[in-house]
Amino acid sequence: MRALEPREKKAVMALGVTLALTAVVLIYEFWPASSVAVVNASSAQSVPQTEQRLARVRETAASVPGKQEILKKVAADLETREKGLIRAETAQQAQAQVITILRGLGAAEAPTIEIRAQELGAITPFGDDYGAVNVSIQIECRIEQLLNFLAALAARPELIATRDLRVVAGDPKQKILNVRITVAGIVPKNLIPQKKGA
Repeated sequence: MRALEPREKKAVMALGVTLALTAVVLIYEFWPASSVAVVNASSAQSVPQTEQRLARVRETAASVPGKQEILKKVAADLETREKGLIRAETAQQAQAQVITILRGLGAAEAPTIEIRAQELGAITPFGDDYGAVNVSIQIECRIEQLLNFLAALAARPELIATRDLRVVAGDPKQKILNVRITVAGIVPKNLIPQKKGA
């Protein structure tokens, strides 16, 4: 069984708080009168006020199953979306996975696109709950190979995307391009290095 992500933990905590509040309200409203302290006649509520209060409690209690169903749907949707995260023990391993994906895409082209150089970039925050590992590669290829490579990259199930693309003419006789591509892979937030003193 996999560990819960931070967003899932927050959703479970919110459900727990909602259920606890509902239980407190229900106990308060329906606790037997014999166990309640004696109340002054001046502070006793009228029957219509009590009925209104009961109606509000029933509405609150009735909304709990709906909220639980919404929470289940949101958790399932989140799990589906996060299947594409690059999962690794360290950020460097995540970067290695991105490089492996890029090498595989290059090898799928005919003729093969060979990665001439690679550069590992910084691991940066991506929103509040994720990080991005950045990898830059340099390749030489024809324009149609580059287009096929970028289309195959966009079709991957992993959450990876081109962050920067620089194209320079190489050998004009053979219509070869020198290309530098920076790719970002989305990872869980725990792979982002913590700042000292934070």
